[in-house]
Amino acid sequence: QVQLVESGGGSVQTGGSLRLSCAASGLTYRSNCMGWFRQAPGKEREGVAAMYTGGGSTYYADSVKGRFTISQDNAKNTVYLQMTSLKPEDTAMYYCAYCAAAYCASDVGTYGLRWLLSRPDWFGHWGQGTQVIVSS
Repeated sequence: QVQLVESGGGSVQTGGSLRLSCAASGLTYRSNCMGWFRQAPGKEREGVAAMYTGGGSTYYADSVKGRFTISQDNAKNTVYLQMTSLKPEDTAMYYCAYCAAAYCASDVGTYGLRWLLSRPDWFGHWGQGTQVIVSS
């Protein structure tokens, strides 16, 4: 059974940094596509970053490019989202998600990750979320 547990959220001031963690267990494939999404009150869920954990491709939404970095620690089965230069508009609940489809078991490339992030339903497993609040 796939389990994803996020941590690392909190409250920071504008310009601050946070590192979110997503500890995964029970994954179907050793390497797969993982994504970070966020949802602010009254707004649609937004995919912000994704990666192929087998090494290689990453993708970032324009809203976070240059400020957020997705990475992994295979030994810990953990994916991270390093967030810097945080802005009030980054305030949201952040979720990590795992794509268990066979398509996601290979490096789909940057465009493939962009395609996946626009289709959250492809990510069949989600964590409980961690709240990020950025104050001005």
